[in-house]
Amino acid sequence: MTSSIARRVYEACHLAGSFRLRSGQVSSDYFDKYLFEGQPGLLREVAEAMVGLLPAECDVLAGMEMGGIPIATVMSQLTGLPTVFVRKQAKAYGTAKTAEGGPVDGRRVVLVEDVVSTGGALLESCRHLRAAGAEVDWAVCAIDREQGGRENLAAESIRLRSALTRHDLESAVRT
Repeated sequence: MTSSIARRVYEACHLAGSFRLRSGQVSSDYFDKYLFEGQPGLLREVAEAMVGLLPAECDVLAGMEMGGIPIATVMSQLTGLPTVFVRKQAKAYGTAKTAEGGPVDGRRVVLVEDVVSTGGALLESCRHLRAAGAEVDWAVCAIDREQGGRENLAAESIRLRSALTRHDLESAVRT
């Protein structure tokens, strides 16, 4: 991604303060992905960059609830690949599935996430998808906070590719 896009993403979604992350860690900065995902042009540019990160072996995109869903949807439009939407928890009613939108059994599924810190949400979703018969070896994200997510995913045989890293974002606003 160009530093121009990194700067625009940073300016759109970086917040300073005290924020508790999903991992339980407290951070003085936060990347509120909904602030860039709500801008159609910027969302599309990020999704286009993420399409370039997809492995050749991809049958289905899996958008993580909630921030990964808009990105996966745009990526699906750009690639023609089907998309499933992965809940944090299965509903107690209706189909009671974790992954909604189509079959994953026997398919090569790529996880799509907005921001990755430690990778905990992706690991949990991967377990559900693998239990449903999906082959999950890859994840792509818009922003890697570089807080151990890549390494934690690798320990479960999932490779992570990111459009932007925390370093990319911070470097773009320093120049």
